[in-house]
Amino acid sequence: MSVRKHGHYDHEYHHKQSKYVVQEYSSSGAMEERYEHKTHAHIQDVVRTKMTEKYVREEHMIRGPSFLVRLRSHTVFEHTPIKLCCSVEGFPMPIVKWYKDGVILDMSSGKYLMGSKSGIHTLEIPRCSTEDTAQYTVMAGNLHGQASSQASIIVKRYKQEEESCPYAWLPFTAAMLPKIHYTKIHITFVEKFGPVFASEGGSATLKATMTLSPNLANLQPDAQWYRDDTRLFDSKWVKIETGRGVTTLTLPHLYKDDEGLYTLRMVTKGGTAAHSAFVSVEDGPPPVPNAPGAPMDIKIHDANRDYVIVSWKPPNTTTEGPILGYFVDKCEVGTENWTQCNDHPIKICKYPVAGLFEGHSYYFRVRAVNSHGISKPSRMSDPIAALDPTEFERLHAKKLGGKLDVVLYDDEIEVEGKPPASPSGLHAPETDRTYVVLCWKAPAYSSNAPMWYYIEKSMADSDAWHRVNTQVPIRSPRYAVFDLAEGTQYKFRVLSANMYGTSEPSEPTGPIETQELKGVPSAPGQVIATRETDTTVLIQWSPPKEPNNLIGYYIDQCVHGSKDWTSANHKPHKSTKFVVSGLTKGQTYVFRVQAINEIGLSDESQESSPLTVMAALTSPSAPYDITLLNCDGHSMVLNWKKPLHNGGAKIKEYYVDKRRSGTTTWREIHIPPITERLYKVEGLTEGAVYQFQVYAANLAGLGAASKHSADFTCEAWTMPEPGPPYDMTFGEVRDNSLVIEWQKPVYTGSGSVTGYHVEYAKKGTSDWTTANEKAVSHRFLKVTGLEADTSYAFRMRAVNDSGVGMASMASDPVTAKAVPGSQEVSCVVEEKTGDIVLSFESCQMNEGSHFIWKKDYKEITDFSKGVVIKNEGNHSKLIFKHADKEDFGTFSVSVTHTEGVSSSYSISSEEMAKMLALSYNIRHPVIPLKSELAYKILERGRMRFWLQAEEISSNVTYKFFANNKELSGADPNHMGHDVSTGIIEFIMDVFTEDDEGTFTFQITDGGGKGQSSLVLIGDAFKAALAEADYQRREYIRVKEGPHFSEFLSLHVGDDCSVTLVCKVANLKKESELHWYREDTEIIPDVKSDLGAGVCKLPIKLFSLKTAGLYKATISDDRGKDMSQIDISGEIFDDAINKINHLAGASAAELVIHCTATGIQLQCHMKYYTSEMNIAWYHGETKLSHSDKAVIGGTPAMATMEVIEPAEKDKGKYSIVITDPEDSHKRTLDLSGDVYEKAFAEFQKLKAEAYAEKNRGKVLGGLPDVVTIMEKKTLSLTCTVRGDPKPQVSWLKNGAEVEPDDQYVVSLDQGKFASLTIKGVSMEDSGRYTMIVQNKYGGESVDIVVSVYRHGEKIPEARPTLTPKTMIPPKLPIEIPQPKAAAAPSPAPQHPSPAPPPHSPAPPKAAPGRGMKSPTPTRRK
Repeated sequence: MSVRKHGHYDHEYHHKQSKYVVQEYSSSGAMEERYEHKTHAHIQDVVRTKMTEKYVREEHMIRGPSFLVRLRSHTVFEHTPIKLCCSVEGFPMPIVKWYKDGVILDMSSGKYLMGSKSGIHTLEIPRCSTEDTAQYTVMAGNLHGQASSQASIIVKRYKQEEESCPYAWLPFTAAMLPKIHYTKIHITFVEKFGPVFASEGGSATLKATMTLSPNLANLQPDAQWYRDDTRLFDSKWVKIETGRGVTTLTLPHLYKDDEGLYTLRMVTKGGTAAHSAFVSVEDGPPPVPNAPGAPMDIKIHDANRDYVIVSWKPPNTTTEGPILGYFVDKCEVGTENWTQCNDHPIKICKYPVAGLFEGHSYYFRVRAVNSHGISKPSRMSDPIAALDPTEFERLHAKKLGGKLDVVLYDDEIEVEGKPPASPSGLHAPETDRTYVVLCWKAPAYSSNAPMWYYIEKSMADSDAWHRVNTQVPIRSPRYAVFDLAEGTQYKFRVLSANMYGTSEPSEPTGPIETQELKGVPSAPGQVIATRETDTTVLIQWSPPKEPNNLIGYYIDQCVHGSKDWTSANHKPHKSTKFVVSGLTKGQTYVFRVQAINEIGLSDESQESSPLTVMAALTSPSAPYDITLLNCDGHSMVLNWKKPLHNGGAKIKEYYVDKRRSGTTTWREIHIPPITERLYKVEGLTEGAVYQFQVYAANLAGLGAASKHSADFTCEAWTMPEPGPPYDMTFGEVRDNSLVIEWQKPVYTGSGSVTGYHVEYAKKGTSDWTTANEKAVSHRFLKVTGLEADTSYAFRMRAVNDSGVGMASMASDPVTAKAVPGSQEVSCVVEEKTGDIVLSFESCQMNEGSHFIWKKDYKEITDFSKGVVIKNEGNHSKLIFKHADKEDFGTFSVSVTHTEGVSSSYSISSEEMAKMLALSYNIRHPVIPLKSELAYKILERGRMRFWLQAEEISSNVTYKFFANNKELSGADPNHMGHDVSTGIIEFIMDVFTEDDEGTFTFQITDGGGKGQSSLVLIGDAFKAALAEADYQRREYIRVKEGPHFSEFLSLHVGDDCSVTLVCKVANLKKESELHWYREDTEIIPDVKSDLGAGVCKLPIKLFSLKTAGLYKATISDDRGKDMSQIDISGEIFDDAINKINHLAGASAAELVIHCTATGIQLQCHMKYYTSEMNIAWYHGETKLSHSDKAVIGGTPAMATMEVIEPAEKDKGKYSIVITDPEDSHKRTLDLSGDVYEKAFAEFQKLKAEAYAEKNRGKVLGGLPDVVTIMEKKTLSLTCTVRGDPKPQVSWLKNGAEVEPDDQYVVSLDQGKFASLTIKGVSMEDSGRYTMIVQNKYGGESVDIVVSVYRHGEKIPEARPTLTPKTMIPPKLPIEIPQPKAAAAPSPAPQHPSPAPPPHSPAPPKAAPGRGMKSPTPTRRK
């Protein structure tokens, strides 16, 4: 049976750097449950007491969380329960979270029980184990702030010995621990975070992805993030997310406090994998130009009931003026009201803030000041509560019985009536320039009466004591005495007091001297810069000889040769080593260092020696991917990939080792080492299985061995297909394409290789895609159609006549992403030399970088044909001095020691031919011309031929040819040039019909020649000749006879009248003016007044009908002049546009005029012709001339008639008259009453027209007067018409003629009417009237008949006739409706028009006189 041994442990509890000691005792297991119950009950009593005695109260609306009772540490045995208790107040009620060693507890596991009631919070572990040994934190927070409390739980085993553990207590003997064999987890970082360069106010994210081997769900590594070796946890300023294979740290609100070296440690049971990178945070934009950067690293020291001490670190002032001082601001938690604590800037980076309220929580921040202004505020501090830090030192352990202790406050033990004893142990743990922090040990005290302290001070050489705190009682045994003199010695003593009296003074301290301001540190010593990587440099320096409370260092950098110093760090660095990141490879820098303390920055150190940034030389990394290319049964051909990192130097040689599979001994197989990555291993045993490994070496030494190859069996290859190609290289990588090159297979199979197929697959997949369905014969291919920012693996297969061979080993993943800033090859013909030049500018150039040019991806090494490569800096040119037509192909260039910078340019045979022609022209120069040969006709019809060269000298010579005949520049011709303008001219005095042909200038100027020709034949020559003749005649006309001083022009008047106008001059009395249109003379109504000099010809009713060629001639005995104008095309259109404008402006509102065919809309205006730009609209629909809408007009108005209007024709009608500048619109609403009235009028007119058309009519045949001899037969015959057939009746002297034997009346076929009088007598003389009538009306015609006797003189016919009399129709007028479909019948001779849809039905025929029967009746 083991013997239990109870231990006694002391723990330190830190709260704002104040210490208190709690005595803890362990008891027997039987008493544990009772102990916990008593503890909980007593804490509740303490809470109630503190709530009633708390004398500083906060307003409930602005209270941050505060702990009335904090957590207590406990030591328990395993398998027993434990409960942590605390009490929190605040408004709103704080939310409480529990943490174990900084990690939030998982309450879902059931292992922990959390309770909360009335502000009392508990965490219970029902059954403790040794794994529960930890530091537990309770975090309370609301919208006004956060507060926390911590306690330790130590779970002990029942062992005899005790040792320390990670928490300073080990509850069981280390020797008893069994040996644990952990699973080794290998962590490989796939993607690492790099250096970050950001500014205050921004954000930054560090992300790393990794692979785990083995990847076990229950053994995931712990991701731990550190900043400068300080562990980081989730907070307001840091967000950490970790999942399987990825971890991310985000800094959402950057301040310079966040700058530092960030390290990710992936911790497993078997080891740790780590990666680090520097995060630089520079100052954000200042509030005013050149204001200083913000201070940083705000710390709170010596927090007490009514004061705190704030310290900070100063900003770097590389580019700003010196700091003049600082302002400290405070803000109570729960508010946003920042108040300034000091009225004047303080010069040192520490300041005591007094006047705080006990129990209240505060934030603090600092601002820097220089001569330009005030900086942005620093990041605010964590909330700090103004509390008595020694409150828990008054705890007292009291025996309750047995071995169980309970913790009580000293003043809860009632001993009344005595003043307290004197304090002891007075000392000063902290001194400054103007204040001293005093600490002492409180006297033993056991009274309910409150106790406080008085502090007295005295000069060191005096015994005159002065009380320091006369107004504010001190309750805690720690206090800061302010307002002391710098560099002065003081003595201090303390008295304790209560309501019963004051104790004796404590023992005084020895002389305590305040610090004296010593100034900034001295400058650091020698600065040494050492190469590290391509972008980083290690800086080391000696510390200052006079540190004067050194805080850290600022490092500055500058490009060598400039004075533009910039900060390498923005937060003081503590050590004397610093890695400067973010430098430019190949650039040369110098560095300097400044030391810093709370007063400011030291002088700069001396500058370091200039250093060019490049990676330090190291041994290369290991080769990899060993491949078997051929085996003949006794040897193998191997290939491998070169190391990913060459260590900064060229790989000089490789070493290959072999071993039998299953053995452990490696043997080197070649001496001396080889330089190529293709090696034939000989002397192998057929059928044996081998493994190989390869080393690479450079100037720095031998690198690590590669991973051994797969098992290769030494069996001869006999397959007919070829082996795998090898040695893939990639270039010209762009966002959607790349070029891949490779080497042909070592083993070709049964025949030669005829082509290759390239395959690719996205990274992480095995879905291979063939890039070229048709095999390519060359060993390069441009792969297109890739996805941007996507990684691919590539492999290839060779093809021969037997088929497709085995695939090569897959390449490393290649990402389809162009190198930032990459350029393309350009091809030009040099303007001066005629050389064909391919140019390339590299976006990257490093030490050792050089250009490699290839044709069809074979390096160009033959320079015998005038091919030249010229390199200058990051520019390279491939120059063809003597190119020929065979020099076409794909030319590529790559730059070594870069991130794959490369490009290519393909020259086709056609493009090469064009460039060769251009090169020839450049090398055989032609005098360049600004203007080719042209002509200009001068006065008197002279012809000027001219051209303009880019440049000519005074020695230029030239010749002028007309139809291959050289012309002389002698009079009357002229030839010359102007060197300043480059113009050469030839002036021909007379230009005739014989000159039709080609004109040429030939120029010679030094070695250059030029020629330009002008062809003047056909219409071009005729036009030039006509112009020359015109200019010759014009010259004569103006100088000698009458002429037109202004030629004919067309004018449109305000009344839209159109007139031809011209002006004449040099007239005399006999001068005559004549007008013509199309060569037909026009005689104007009014003869032109030649004396006025202005002649006009009005054009009446201007339209297309009046267009044409108009001429005017002026002549006398001295000569004749003519002017003509073709009124068509643009001239006619301009006139119509002016008429549009004038007529449109004058247009009246639309009016309605009804006709027998429809409703007509009329718009009266100054003038109308159909050529005007006029449009009619029904609503929004444009109307066109049709059978339904008849558009037209008269010279005074425009009309549009709606034929046979119907219901659908109602609505708004508009006329729009448009000219180039404006449009004029008139509108009428044809609906409602307007429409009904118009429609009724239309119906009326339609009916009348119908009646007029169909009434009875006499078409002709009757004479006005008839003279006839007695006893003759008179026949009066005529043609009549009407529909329906008309009735015909005859009257004699107003009385109706009754048909009988003498009077015969007939109507044949309804058309031919006659009256026959047989045997006329004198009684038959008189006035006869024929009446023709139907229901639509009719007419009557009078005939005078004169009968004479035989032998008498024929009487003279003197008719006194009345005019034809119209007979109106019977009302209402009936218009027949269209008949329904019936059996076909012959069409009527005069069909009636169909009535409109809404016409009233025709009324029944009114009764009337019918047609007289043609059968004669007997006369009465």
